[in-house]
This record gives sequence, structure tokens and C-alpha cells, in this order.
Amino acid sequence: MDRIRKFTEDRDWDQFHSPANLAKSIVIEAAELLECFQWSDEEFDLQHVKEELADVMIYSQNLLDKLGLDADDILNMKLSQNEEKYPIDKAKGKSNKYDQL
Repeated sequence: MDRIRKFTEDRDWDQFHSPANLAKSIVIEAAELLECFQWSDEEFDLQHVKEELADVMIYSQNLLDKLGLDADDILNMKLSQNEEKYPIDKAKGKSNKYDQL
């Protein structure tokens, strides 16, 4: 995380990192990640997948920093919500949305 912060700081890019710009960048990079699987679910360039996934993660960390959020805190918050929505006894082995369980 420190390396991401230093990379941005060394280039004076924080001035361009509004929450909206970072959210847009995450979506753009996620679309590029999806493009890796555009024509095949089984045949893809793993190196390209890693690069695009890293871009999503880097922009996500930048957004966390910009908003003063902690990744562990928000992941645990969301997992707690999902555990309530998708109890094991109802959701195990199923892909239904919570309101259809």
C-alpha cells in the first residue's frame, strides 16, 4: 500500500484523484479485465488478467485513501451484511439472490 501511495505522490497525481474520477477508473479497468474473457471463459492471457486486476486494486486503494477508509473495516462490514442476507443453511450451493432464497 505504501508503494501505491508513493507512486501517486511522486507523480503529483493526487490532484486528479477525486472520488468520482477514481470510481470511473475502477469501472474502466474492470471492463478491461472483463475484456480478457470476452471470447472464451477458458482461454485467456493470465499475465494480462493480472495486470488489469492489479489496476482495479490500485485504483481501489487510491479511493480508500481518498475517502479515509480502511479496507479491512469495509470488507468485514460487507461480509457481515452478506452473512445475514445469505445464511449458510439457505444459500449453500445456490446462486440465487438473497430475496429468492
